[in-house]
Amino acid sequence: MSENIRMQRCNPCQVAIMPSQHGTTRFPCPSCGMIPIIRCERCRKFGNRYTCPNCGFNGP
Repeated sequence: MSENIRMQRCNPCQVAIMPSQHGTTRFPCPSCGMIPIIRCERCRKFGNRYTCPNCGFNGP
């Protein structure tokens, strides 16, 4: 039996991320709290900026 795993995408770079991938983070938007912000290890390391698609908040 095959399990369907929904790939998520890093908000800044749009790379596909497995739910349990090491070094990634997921948190609600600090401004509106409505949209989950997902960042890959590389974007976290280099401080790449993300934008919330709901409220437009930009973060490091």
